[in-house]
Amino acid sequence: KGQINLSEKRKEYSQFLVWQAALSALNPNPTDSCPLYLSHAAVAALPSRVSRHNSPSSAHFLSRLVRTCLPGGTNRCILIVCERSDVFASACAVARAFPIFSRRSATSRRTETKQVTVEFMVVGQDNGPLDPNTLMCLVNAADGVRLAARIVDTPCNEMNTDHFLEEIKTVGSELGITPVIIRGDELKQKGFGGIYGVGKAAVNPPALAVLSHKPDGATQTIAWVGKGIVYDTGGLSIKGKTNMPGMKRDCGGAAAILGAFKATVKQGFKDNLHAVFCLAENAVGPTATRPDDIHTLYSGKTVEINNTDAEGRLVLSDGVVYASKDLSADVILDMATLTGAQGISTGKYHCAVMTNSEQWEMACVKAGRSSGDLAHPLVYCPELHFSEFTSAVADMKNSVADRENATSSCAGLFIGSHLGFDWPGVWVHVDIASPVHAVSDWIYGFINLR
Repeated sequence: KGQINLSEKRKEYSQFLVWQAALSALNPNPTDSCPLYLSHAAVAALPSRVSRHNSPSSAHFLSRLVRTCLPGGTNRCILIVCERSDVFASACAVARAFPIFSRRSATSRRTETKQVTVEFMVVGQDNGPLDPNTLMCLVNAADGVRLAARIVDTPCNEMNTDHFLEEIKTVGSELGITPVIIRGDELKQKGFGGIYGVGKAAVNPPALAVLSHKPDGATQTIAWVGKGIVYDTGGLSIKGKTNMPGMKRDCGGAAAILGAFKATVKQGFKDNLHAVFCLAENAVGPTATRPDDIHTLYSGKTVEINNTDAEGRLVLSDGVVYASKDLSADVILDMATLTGAQGISTGKYHCAVMTNSEQWEMACVKAGRSSGDLAHPLVYCPELHFSEFTSAVADMKNSVADRENATSSCAGLFIGSHLGFDWPGVWVHVDIASPVHAVSDWIYGFINLR
């Protein structure tokens, strides 16, 4: 018995030496990894510190490490050592590393089910075990992130407006909510000139869909409005052959909101919460909107179209006004892959946030750091920028005169103008054009902060 114990001790000490050697070999700049046991395991290190505009969790680096370092196999385990404040962002980062959608033939032939177990070792001052409510929160958030990613990854021949509505109905059924759906000619009859005008040329008609969570005792009404352009050819102002591929992702705002709504309601959100989906395919056809056409939007304001590829702001303008007029929302947040200029303004990792409230601007930045989906403010100055949309024959044009004058801010202001710049509620605009490759879960992170 003594010999067996000695043998086990030697084995444990040998493993300890391997572990120590691996740790000493790590030199994160900004990350590093070391394979163990013939690459059946790996140890990896995140940056020891980050700048003030990054998330303390280093979530983007964590996703990258999981994709590149996790060994193969059907049953795998990820152990994350972090502080409690970084658990949520780390869980979302891991979820982003495992996309669901694939049409590779080898994937369809695979019969075995793969399983990844994620464990957290919490260190620091608050280092107790995670309680069941927190674990369920992480499960719901990860599920919402992967749902949004699957929708964004799916091409339009499998994710047109009909398919997207089915996704909405499925979430509604799971939550016990029946969606309100307005589509096709009914949109035109009810005055939704933005959504109808953008989507009328497509085979599958455009739609406005709403999921509503209205718990007893609610004291506030919040509406999330998502741009759901299932494919964007640019319309008659057509995109080139290098700019059009990837436009299946133009529904990223609506996809993110659907995933976040599902997760948030499952967590028992206490206030009224509405998810408004503005769905259309910006297609080319005999009935497509032409430059010079004038549309009347749900706000009653008229818009002269000078660029059919500036379509997202048209559908969102209808959506935010519906949230105000029909849903009586106190807080309206719209999310969209709106402008290519967003990537120039805030980059590939930080979504751009513009709001009429300084308090909510700060809260959005904080939510980005907490969730790992980073956010950074845009200039909000309608008195200087909205004149870019001046029209001689309508209330406004839909695209700016000067493309070098804060174009991402101007695009957001177009949406805000239909609410009215004197609207008394809180309006937040989020542009995720570049970060859409890591579909946003920071809305849900913000709900947790509240």
